[in-house]
Amino acid sequence: MLVKTLSDVLGTPDHATGDAFESRRILLARDGLGYSFHDTVVKAGSTQHLHYKNHIEANYCIEGKGEVENAVTGETWPLEPGVMYVLNEHDPHIIRAETDLRFICIFTPALSGQETHDADGSYAAPCNSE
Repeated sequence: MLVKTLSDVLGTPDHATGDAFESRRILLARDGLGYSFHDTVVKAGSTQHLHYKNHIEANYCIEGKGEVENAVTGETWPLEPGVMYVLNEHDPHIIRAETDLRFICIFTPALSGQETHDADGSYAAPCNSE
């Protein structure tokens, strides 16, 4: 059995922060589960253009208010507690945070925790060694 707490991650290299986000990476590829699990905050007033070309991501909103836009179709959906969106077709998307948004996120394949967003908002394909 694997047991972790959010406090195990805060202040460690698995706690990534940027101008528009905070990602607490609770489970990563090194945990050997085939997916990674994140507690993510998108900061109020921010807009993020993202496109995960090599990963499927599921996001379940547990706090806040904002919207997600499909960058191809322009279709938008409100984000608030209880809403899930899944980027099951590697959808380029835009997140707009009216207030701080907090998500529980799952990535497959699992992230290593060392990824950084490319200029187009994506992560590189994972290495087979992860």
